[in-house]
Amino acid sequence: MAEISAGLVKELRELTGLGMMECKKALTESGGDLRKAEEILRIKSGARASKAASRIAAEGVIGAFITADAKIGALVELNCETDFVAKNDDFVAFAKSLAEIVAARNPADTEELASLDLLGTKVEARRQALVQKIGENMTIRRFKRLQAKGKLALYLHGVKIGVLVDYEGPEEVGKDVAMHVAFAKPAYLTKAEVPQEVAADERRIQEARAKESGKPAEIVAKMVDGAVNKFLNEKTLFGQPFVRDDKQTVEKMLAAKKGKVNGYAFLVVGEGIEKPNQVH
Repeated sequence: MAEISAGLVKELRELTGLGMMECKKALTESGGDLRKAEEILRIKSGARASKAASRIAAEGVIGAFITADAKIGALVELNCETDFVAKNDDFVAFAKSLAEIVAARNPADTEELASLDLLGTKVEARRQALVQKIGENMTIRRFKRLQAKGKLALYLHGVKIGVLVDYEGPEEVGKDVAMHVAFAKPAYLTKAEVPQEVAADERRIQEARAKESGKPAEIVAKMVDGAVNKFLNEKTLFGQPFVRDDKQTVEKMLAAKKGKVNGYAFLVVGEGIEKPNQVH
């Protein structure tokens, strides 16, 4: 039997990201052949990842990164099954690495992201290795990338909400708006960005409600206009009451501070994922 050196084990660990004992066992099985041992671990890792894939990954973290010049930023949602794993250092580091790759390489989707290199190994291989190491299903669910016209502000609410804001003006503008977005989660920047069908659907709903009031037509029309305007304000960043001073809108706050917001992006962990019922 070939003697397995510590250096060989270390090299295999660097290639796969797996534990020392797993790497040593694979090297023993391969007779000290590094490439064959790597193949053995890839097969085992893939099998374990496949078994775990049937379990719902609804917990997780937001990995975030902005470039030193604050011009390009990225957010990545990496999901796992339990909150315990979401606090694992390797898991959190992987999420941040993914955000760095998204910022640098600008992949079209998660499939392309999975095919990119991360320290000499494909992202998907790194993910499978982490599944094997931690023992939970994990998925790279989605990402957002923002290239700034001005500069970027980043806000993380713990590890569950990540926000990027493209702003101009004082630094506090970027910070304040990013925190506001994390709290209020606006769907659109301005009323002009709200799709016509969304506004039209809301108008139809409000018209049906207002007609039931039995009030005169001109009153009904005003009620509908008021309700639709309120809806649009609630859905847009500029129309929302500013979280730190709800007596003014975000738009008015920006005017007062001579600031400008060109765009924003945010991700919330597990948003839209249906969690399984827990059995006690």
